[in-house]
Amino acid sequence: MNMQLTSEPDLFVVTGGSRGIGAAIACLAARHYHVVILYRSGAAEAQHVVERIQAGGGRANAIQTDVGDEAAVLNAYKQIDELGSIQVLVNNAAITGSVSRVDTVSYATVSDVFRVNVIGAFVAAREAVKRMSTAHGGKGGAIVNISSGAAQLGSANNWVHYAATKGAMDTMTIGLAKEVASEGIRVNAVRPGLVATDIQNKRSAEQLARMVMTIPMGRMGEAEEIAETVLWLASPAASYVTGAILDARGGL
Repeated sequence: MNMQLTSEPDLFVVTGGSRGIGAAIACLAARHYHVVILYRSGAAEAQHVVERIQAGGGRANAIQTDVGDEAAVLNAYKQIDELGSIQVLVNNAAITGSVSRVDTVSYATVSDVFRVNVIGAFVAAREAVKRMSTAHGGKGGAIVNISSGAAQLGSANNWVHYAATKGAMDTMTIGLAKEVASEGIRVNAVRPGLVATDIQNKRSAEQLARMVMTIPMGRMGEAEEIAETVLWLASPAASYVTGAILDARGGL
């Protein structure tokens, strides 16, 4: 059932919402919220998600934003404030950087991956807290961080730099949850495993097959399955859940 929209609707903000898991989250959230997608590139993809939501009777906007650029994030939040009141933030935007061992990874790759995946998430969460927190006059809300099973597995010989950023996201989730628990904000994370999205195009078919063999459920996850997990954590059904890191990894 769709929520009744008001002149100042409750907004559900998804960073990196133009494709993959982010797009699936946005489309599912549109059943209940006015969705705002932040995307760095892929304007056509972001517009397609907006049109898909609108075709289903929902409300959505897309704002071009590099979450690794503080000024861009602040500008995005100014536009968000004009649309309504942020109720949910999903920190989904992330990049992997090039495939590399630690002994060959470039400074530029490590810098870019941490700038987007960690610093970007911190700045987006900071601005959300300023608006949601009852200590700042807000009415509460929820933040869901998208982590990765790589945070536990390490992603050796591929993306240790990426895995490290997701470990940082896990720690941020726990610490921020404790900071704002008394201010009406719940902070949780979802830790997906192998999911059938474009990111897997960087792997060979043989590598993917080997990875699937390690999954107890015997298959990759779907973006929509991760989205369902995120929406549960963001919903009143999870009202007593904060500081949790929920594995959605098919049994790993």
